[in-house]
Amino acid sequence: MELRHFEYFVAVAEERSFTRAAARLHVVQSGVSAVIKALERELGAELLERTSKRVVLTDAGEALLPRARAALDAARVARDAVDEVRGGVRGTVRIGTLTSVGMIDVPALLGRFHRAYPEVRLQLAVSSRGSVGLLEGLVDGSIDLAIASVPGRPPAGVHVRQTHHEQLHLVLPEGHRLAAAGEVTIADLAGEAFVDFPEGYGNRFVVDRAFAAAGLQRHVAIQVMDIASGASFVREGLGVSFLPRFAVPDRRGLVVRPLAGSDLDWPLGLAVSALQAPSAATRALIEVIEKSLG
Repeated sequence: MELRHFEYFVAVAEERSFTRAAARLHVVQSGVSAVIKALERELGAELLERTSKRVVLTDAGEALLPRARAALDAARVARDAVDEVRGGVRGTVRIGTLTSVGMIDVPALLGRFHRAYPEVRLQLAVSSRGSVGLLEGLVDGSIDLAIASVPGRPPAGVHVRQTHHEQLHLVLPEGHRLAAAGEVTIADLAGEAFVDFPEGYGNRFVVDRAFAAAGLQRHVAIQVMDIASGASFVREGLGVSFLPRFAVPDRRGLVVRPLAGSDLDWPLGLAVSALQAPSAATRALIEVIEKSLG
């Protein structure tokens, strides 16, 4: 077996697609298929089940995946050691981020890093499961660094440095029964329909936690993936929402109010794996980000 076999296998396993894996590896799809077949022949087991719509791991594939990642990580550490002796920083940094991060200018940060370390390849990825998916990626080794929202205690295997905090505010359509009320509390929202993110996103967790602390349930009628679109659904009268102020730049048809008596602090930070040391390139990116954020 060669490292190339593991690299191709991990790419297909993570992308769940030979086509996307080939694009990620910058090779033709037939080349990926040939390498996977060669690996399966050598191991004497089928690693992937292929259908017309998707690719899934077999039991043997599930068993191999963490070990393949560990082999690639070990090779990366070896390359890093040699590069550091030679005075250079190279390699790849896989960065997980949220679909919309208004508190941090991610393109500017990565551009600054790229100019300082042009030999490092950057891969940016998002998870449909929000911060929970990103943290799982850190634990299983599929990403190196995440910009994520982790309210409360981080899960085992992850270190988080909180860098930003935003208060979530209640966003109502004009004419809503609470738009001109005095102080609004969480109890006043009983029975409302909400526009919110899916479970797994940090801001959803913050709101769910506040309602649970008040002993209330709520109905999320519409789930959005982009925080910038939440206010548009509220404006159309489809529900109320909790959003940071930066997500409501256009307040026409809307009323933005604080909520009294509830903890709606939404944190954002840098998360890394606690299970393995970051590569030299990852450490360099963390340093650039921390210097930029102060």
